[in-house]
Order: sequence, then structure tokens, then C-alpha cells
Amino acid sequence: MASSLTKDSVRPDTPGTGKTFFGHPRGLATLFMTEMWERFSYYGMRALLPLYLVAPGGLHLSAGTATAIYSVYVSLVYLLALPGGWVADRFLGPRRTVAVAGLIIMLGHLALALPTAGTFFVGLGLVAIGSGLLKANISTMVGHLYDGPDDARRDAGFTLFYIGINLGAFVAPLVIGTVGENVNWHFGFALAALGMALGLAQFLLGSRHLSARSDVVPTPMSPAEKSATLTKGLVWLAIAAVFYGIVGFTGHFTLNWALIPLTLIGLIVPIVVIARIRRDKDLDTAERTKVSAYVWFFVAAAVFWMIYDQGGSTLSLFADASADNTVLGWKFPVSWYQSVNPVMIMALAPVFAWLWVWLNRRGKEPSTIVKFASGLVLVGASFFLFLAPLSIAEGGHKAAAMWLVAIYFVQTVGELTLSPVGLSVTTKMAPAKYASQMMGVWFLAVTAGDSVTALLSNPAVGGVNLDRMGFVALEAVLAVVAGFAVWMYRRKVNALMGDVR
Repeated sequence: MASSLTKDSVRPDTPGTGKTFFGHPRGLATLFMTEMWERFSYYGMRALLPLYLVAPGGLHLSAGTATAIYSVYVSLVYLLALPGGWVADRFLGPRRTVAVAGLIIMLGHLALALPTAGTFFVGLGLVAIGSGLLKANISTMVGHLYDGPDDARRDAGFTLFYIGINLGAFVAPLVIGTVGENVNWHFGFALAALGMALGLAQFLLGSRHLSARSDVVPTPMSPAEKSATLTKGLVWLAIAAVFYGIVGFTGHFTLNWALIPLTLIGLIVPIVVIARIRRDKDLDTAERTKVSAYVWFFVAAAVFWMIYDQGGSTLSLFADASADNTVLGWKFPVSWYQSVNPVMIMALAPVFAWLWVWLNRRGKEPSTIVKFASGLVLVGASFFLFLAPLSIAEGGHKAAAMWLVAIYFVQTVGELTLSPVGLSVTTKMAPAKYASQMMGVWFLAVTAGDSVTALLSNPAVGGVNLDRMGFVALEAVLAVVAGFAVWMYRRKVNALMGDVR
């Protein structure tokens, strides 16, 4: 049952009262640590994932299959953010949903730590489900800590929270990656489980500092709706169980019976969701026009993430096979490359925040469209840069580690140009009816981009070697051309955006 927001139900540490965390509500410390440990477990496991999939001591799969699995996994995490928000809105409320999510993630990492292929894929599924549930709701609870959107501390609070994300992401490959690569793969996955266990424990202990609003189920289901939803869910589960049971017992099951349907879902769902919003008769003409403009940003973002997320798959596998992973003669684990982006984010994000304000005061801040176009051009440039180490490797030599660091640097600058702007424009252009859901729609751009990568790399479908010079150059050209297309049509898109800038 939803908690009531009476005066007596407000905890002493909610907005503006009691002890603080760097001047912010105490609950921010709880959410900061929860997200830091969850990102520690998530990014640590993700850094190991493609390397374990191809390693002789791991699952020893082909690079194409490993990339497809990695891409489907990442796409599912962002796809499941939509139902994750729905679970909180209709069933459990944000706080209980995050607690359940933490438990599911921990169990998933424990399953990954078991040395069997079956439990490994079960573990991947559990981590994806838990991450989707958590991602959709923990940011919402940060917002609950403040007295509405006009609270002067709100932006700074989210900045601190963002630091927690990147701190966990930075440390994870250094710890989990080192143990996984140098000691034992499954010990590394077990460390990820320990990280999530610590995050869950401190979340449960510190949840008393959260806002009472985080306990509320905003639009709870009636008993009849719950019964109907449960029935439908069980029917679809039974259909899937029977179908895959028949496929398995007849000896026809392969990994692609799961990978290809999930890849297609990752491509179809974003199209269906945006089309449904666009056709909603409750929207007025101005809102429909803004949704039409938003499609440009969505497609641009999908192209961006398609290339950007290969930093954890294509680039990582290239580094494993063809790079000289040493600094001053000291060899470091391949997974450490995954710490480059978060440390650069922490260093450069304040610079970009200052830069936009400085340019705005002089009337020279680039428009949202120009920032988006720049992000696409930069991610394309990163893959043009990738051609250099690829050429070195094709010549029979090991590419220097700094080539890869340079690629990650260019991609990080592109991310800071496009990603925060995308989050902002999503909130500005969202129709009133879909104000909360549109953030989930933004995440679907990641799902779409990674699903394209999965489709291309899967040997049973596209069979494309993503680390070959021809295809890398093609992707680079695609991103740059997309960036210029967005820029060239900026007047048309600006007109569709109405009063949003």
C-alpha cells in the first residue's frame, strides 16, 4: 500500500533539516554510496565481460559472438529501465524497487561467479534486470530530496551524485579487472557481487534518511489490474517456457535462439514507443511537432551510442589481441582501459559546465543542435583515429596503448558534448503526458544503437568484423555525415522545436 505524505510521516533528515552531506540532505550520501557501489559492480563486470567471453580459460567464443553478447547485454540494461520505472510507479515505489534491484544484481553477480556457462548467462540476465530496475528509480529519489525544481541545491546535488557514478566506474576495472584477469575470472565476478552487497547493505541502513516521497507508489494498481497483469505475465512466461523447452529438447537450441530475438526487441521497441507517443491523440499540435523534432535527436544519439559503446567491446578486444598494453615497460590489465573514460569525465565535466555558462554570458553558446552535431562528428573522429592502431596491427606490430587512450579521450569529449545536452533536451521537449516516461525513451537510443552493433557482429546475421579497417572507416564516415546532416537541417529542426532552445 502506498505511504501517505502526511506531516507526521516526514523523516527528520528530509529536505532542509537535520545533518547534511556537504550541505545537502543526508539521504544524498545514501544514494551516492548506493550508486557508487552499483556502478562499481556493473562496470567491473562489464570490463571483464568481453575478455572472459573470448578467453581460452573463459567461454572461448569468437570475437563476433562476444561483441553480440556484450551489445545485447548493454542494450537490455537500458531497455529494462522502462519497465523498471513502471514497476516503481504501479507496484513498489522507488525505494522498495531499488532495494529489490540491488538484491537481484547481487544474485546475478554471484551466478556469474559460478564456473558454468548456464549459470553465467542466467547471471547476465539477472544483472540486466536489476540494473534496469535501479537505473530508472535511483535518480528519481535524488530529486525527491529537494524542495522541488527551484531548490538552489538541486543541480549541485545531482553533480555530486554524478561523481559517485564515475568514481565507482573508475575504480571498478582497476580492482575487479585486475583480479579477474590476473587471478581468476570468477573471483572477479565475485568481487562485483561483494560490491553490490555493500551498496545494498548501506542503502537499507541509510534508507531512513530518504524522503518519504520515495516510499510512495504514484499510481498504484487496483486489485483487478494486478490480477490481470499477473495473468498476462504468466501466460507469456508459459508460452516462452514451452517454446524454448521444445527447442531445447529437440536439440536445436543455440545461443542465437536468445540473442537474435533480444536484438530484434531492442530495435523494434524504440520504434514502437516513439510512434505511439507521436500518434497519441491527447497531444496538441505543438507537442506532436516537438516529438517529430525529437526523432532527429534520438536517431543521432543512436548512431553515437552504436560507436561509443564499442569502447567496451571492439576496442577492448582489439587491445587484448593487438595492443602493447604497457606503460614505461610495465604491463597492465586490458580491463584498465575502461577506467579511462570515467576519470576523464570527472576531469572534464566541470570544464564543460563552466564553458557553456561562459559562452552563454557572451551570447556565443552553441545551440542544442550544434552540440549534438559536434558530438557525432567527434565520435566519428575517434574511429578515424582508430584506423591508425588498426593499420599498425595489420603491419604485424603491437599498437601503443596511447592510441587507445587518445580514442577514449575523443569519445569522452563527444559524450560531454552530446549526452548531458540530450538529457536536457529530452526533459524540455517531452509532452506533458509523458514527462516522466521520456527519460526512458532517451535511454532507448542506447538500446537501439547497441542492438544495431549486436545485429552486425553476430556471425549468424551480419557476421561483420567490427575491428576491420573498412568497416571502422564506414562507421566513422556514417557518424560524421550524420553530424553534418543534423547541422545542415538545423533550421528545420529548430522550427519543429518551437520555443525549446
